[in-house]
Amino acid sequence: MALFDLPLDQLRTYRPEHRAPEDFDAFWQKTLAEAREHDLAARFEPVDVPLTGVRVLDVTFAGHGGHPVKGWLVLPADAEGPLPAVVEYIGYGGGRGLPHMHLLWAAAGFAHFVMDTRGQGSGGWAQGDTPDPVGSAPSYAGFMTRGVEDPHDYYYRRVFTDAVRAVEAARSHPLVDAARVAVGGGSQGGGISLAVAGLVPDLAAVMPDVPFLCDFPRAATLTDHPPYKEIGLYLKSRRIGADTVFRTLSYFDAVHFAARAQAPALFSVALQDLTCPPSTVFGAFNAYAAEDKRIEVYEFNEHEGGGPYQQATQLRWLPRYLTAS
Repeated sequence: MALFDLPLDQLRTYRPEHRAPEDFDAFWQKTLAEAREHDLAARFEPVDVPLTGVRVLDVTFAGHGGHPVKGWLVLPADAEGPLPAVVEYIGYGGGRGLPHMHLLWAAAGFAHFVMDTRGQGSGGWAQGDTPDPVGSAPSYAGFMTRGVEDPHDYYYRRVFTDAVRAVEAARSHPLVDAARVAVGGGSQGGGISLAVAGLVPDLAAVMPDVPFLCDFPRAATLTDHPPYKEIGLYLKSRRIGADTVFRTLSYFDAVHFAARAQAPALFSVALQDLTCPPSTVFGAFNAYAAEDKRIEVYEFNEHEGGGPYQQATQLRWLPRYLTAS
């Protein structure tokens, strides 16, 4: 795959023209206030796994609508005092999987909270254990258009709310230092982490890796790859619905959350990525409000991005922001 998007020098200055809705902040304040009317009810149950270097806890907490959301909390086996923590969100279609799939951050001495994504985890690569009990109006197969006619009904309203509550659940555990919590994830997980960065004002750091859910108007017309393709296929049959759809999506665009984020951030982008086109990632990066931000550019990679090289960069970058105060 050759380069297909803007040249790198233009990517570094690219900013989307669309703006957040006037009631964007009020919409999210009300959404989170409604979620917090439900008791967080975070439960941490030990799991017997044949791993000597870590302890694993099966997590359940109340997300959007009070619905139970699953997760893992993976801790270094000898952890005694409050630890810095990484809350991770999963890529599109995947679930939390099995505990041994999540050893990196615990091996580095962090608490690692992995949030299951409601309704996902049947895509063939990592199982999920959290249903989405909310129905949907007509939509295209996948998650991108579920409830997309109304921001109150849209699928990612529930997911982003779950993600904020996941930070609150992680902070509630006695072995997590609530003042030293970072969020991150790849692809969909990167987009979710940007949403959380715009909604939770006191995060220590954010690590969006080749993030999805950025700059919907450009993504839906620039790439023919899924999952953005789902938006076009939905509108192919609903020919006069584009304005309504993109208005709904504007409440969930990671570009608008990035413009409200203040935590230090480490992004990554791949210049041959047809799944999350580089201009959409740079749109979020350039909008990101914090001055302390950087982006790793992988010129010859597709959606796999930096892979283990990006993980190595994260392992070197993150500790400076999670040292004890």
